[in-house]
Amino acid sequence: MDEKHILARARRGDIAAFEVLVRQNERRVYAVALRSSGSPEDAADITQEVFLRAWRSIEDFRGDSGFSTWLFRITTNLCVDFARHKQAQPQTQPLVGEDDAERPIPDPAPTPEEHLENSELGRELAAALDEVSEEHRRIVLLRDVSGLSYTEIAEVLEISEGTVKSRLSRARIALRTILQKRGNLLPSAASNDMKGGGDA
Repeated sequence: MDEKHILARARRGDIAAFEVLVRQNERRVYAVALRSSGSPEDAADITQEVFLRAWRSIEDFRGDSGFSTWLFRITTNLCVDFARHKQAQPQTQPLVGEDDAERPIPDPAPTPEEHLENSELGRELAAALDEVSEEHRRIVLLRDVSGLSYTEIAEVLEISEGTVKSRLSRARIALRTILQKRGNLLPSAASNDMKGGGDA
């Protein structure tokens, strides 16, 4: 069954159909959340909250953009909100409330690759992302972590592709500068992408 039919069923309240969408997208959502937060526990909280919000508002999804594009808009917004929340309240407070426990949304199980994301470099990248602007953080997460195309990012952020490219270039320069000051280098793939000027 294609995504269009799965979405139609999910919008009618079919939880089984929505769970199919969760399985199709949860690893990429988790990867973005982990890169942003640097913590598997926080990333799991963010991931669950992303899908809870998506489930609650699925009836409002009109399909003007792809489901994954809409989902990543929710994800990046939540990552930024979560960072603000942690700065304002350092003590651990999950985003998911007790009333959300009744929602049958599966918890994402980290893969070995995702465990690697929590390496020292992963934590350094998360710390560096905290130091760049929200604008830069969003675009780096969407391009270099999620792997979205410029067109998809333009849809998520509701800006032009030209703005995406220029903003991404500035964001990568800012992130690289911070990492170098911290004595770290970016992963080779991201470094190579930066050297290429961000062209796709």
